[in-house]
Amino acid sequence: MRIVIQKVKEASVTVEKEKIAAIKYGLLILVGIENEDNADDIDYLVKKATQLRIFDDENGVMNRSVKDVNGEVIVVSQFTLQASTKKGNRPSYIRAAKPDFSVPMYEKFVAAIENALGKKVGTGKFGAMMQVALINDGPVTIVIDSKQKEF
Repeated sequence: MRIVIQKVKEASVTVEKEKIAAIKYGLLILVGIENEDNADDIDYLVKKATQLRIFDDENGVMNRSVKDVNGEVIVVSQFTLQASTKKGNRPSYIRAAKPDFSVPMYEKFVAAIENALGKKVGTGKFGAMMQVALINDGPVTIVIDSKQKEF
């Protein structure tokens, strides 16, 4: 499982001209799921995402987590995060899990984020063509892959 975390001043997801999620200060998290992912991957990434100290403290030092600043979160499934560009110029998505596996994993990831934060989070619409808008704060963008754990 791979996530891209973006610290945002605001973010939203629109599907068919309808805004289905919007936040102010917090995180936009893009999630790519592969067939080998399991509950341990979810636990690892949820802990990292919710405890990552990328928000400024009173001294302007990135020392607070999204939990510490009571930030909001949007989670969007994005199979293209599992793209392989090893051969040629057309990405291969063979590693991306099919919906019968990835939808339940995505839903478990969202539920785990909500549990860790103690509040609802915004989501995209799985499998839909979405327009994701954001104002990246910093900019701060971090990629974390559960198969390449860094402790």
